[in-house]
Amino acid sequence: MFGKINPRDLKRFMKQFGINFKEINAKEVIIVMDDKDIIIKNPNIIQTTFQGQKLYQIYGEEEIRAKETYSEEDIRFVAEQTNTSIEVAKKALKEAKGDIAKAILLIQEGKIKQ
Repeated sequence: MFGKINPRDLKRFMKQFGINFKEINAKEVIIVMDDKDIIIKNPNIIQTTFQGQKLYQIYGEEEIRAKETYSEEDIRFVAEQTNTSIEVAKKALKEAKGDIAKAILLIQEGKIKQ
């Protein structure tokens, strides 16, 4: 569209339109979600500012960490109700995505091995 543009000319052009950008030095970026966290290791981050709004472009190695959606109390309750170990209760709750009733049923139906 524009052909070859000198990087310095591009910066000058962007500045004329009120677009500023800079690189941000960071070790990792964490995006916190309800069910998981996305961790970007060794990111390359470019912050662009246009009309007072900031836009971040992030490139890097992605790692996904799932969150447990149950508590220690939930684990103990499932273990007591099903007369199983803490490890079995954790496995059932993980499989049931934190749903206590479903976890108990999974154990009772033999779908989670004791």
